[in-house]
Amino acid sequence: MKESGGRKQGAPSPCAACKLLRRKCAQDCVFAPYFPADEPHKFANVHKVFGASNVNKMLQELPVHQRGDAVSSMVYEANARVRDPVYGCVGAISSLQQQIDSLQTQLALAQAEAVHLRVRQTASFSHHGFEPASPSGSPSSKLLGSQAKAIFDMDMMVVDQASLGESMWSC
Repeated sequence: MKESGGRKQGAPSPCAACKLLRRKCAQDCVFAPYFPADEPHKFANVHKVFGASNVNKMLQELPVHQRGDAVSSMVYEANARVRDPVYGCVGAISSLQQQIDSLQTQLALAQAEAVHLRVRQTASFSHHGFEPASPSGSPSSKLLGSQAKAIFDMDMMVVDQASLGESMWSC
């Protein structure tokens, strides 16, 4: 059972930060709530990128209610920097922006194709003697109405992201 400080009851175990820094973990350790002993990799990357002293200063300057978010951001940035030392988070953002651009292009092409198919089908209807739907309820308008629904069902196309490759967020 864990206490709020991230240490087990009974024999206190040091937090991941104090364990890595090989120091005694005090009861009021600023790292303990955010770097539990069972997640040593979390602090290791943050320490490698930012340094323990800088992290300590940042956490102490923040109000307690904002520290969790700050640690999450530091962990994310540190992990991104370990994966990509040059670009870090910016590389991930750039890659995601490229994916968005690619998907927007695919969507525009699909929409253009849908319009092209509608025009072709409308031309086919007029070529075969079908008239546009009229409020009279004629048999030809009923036929056109049922086929028009099939045409507009193409607006509900879904892009399968599985074909776009492995996600950036996977570990």
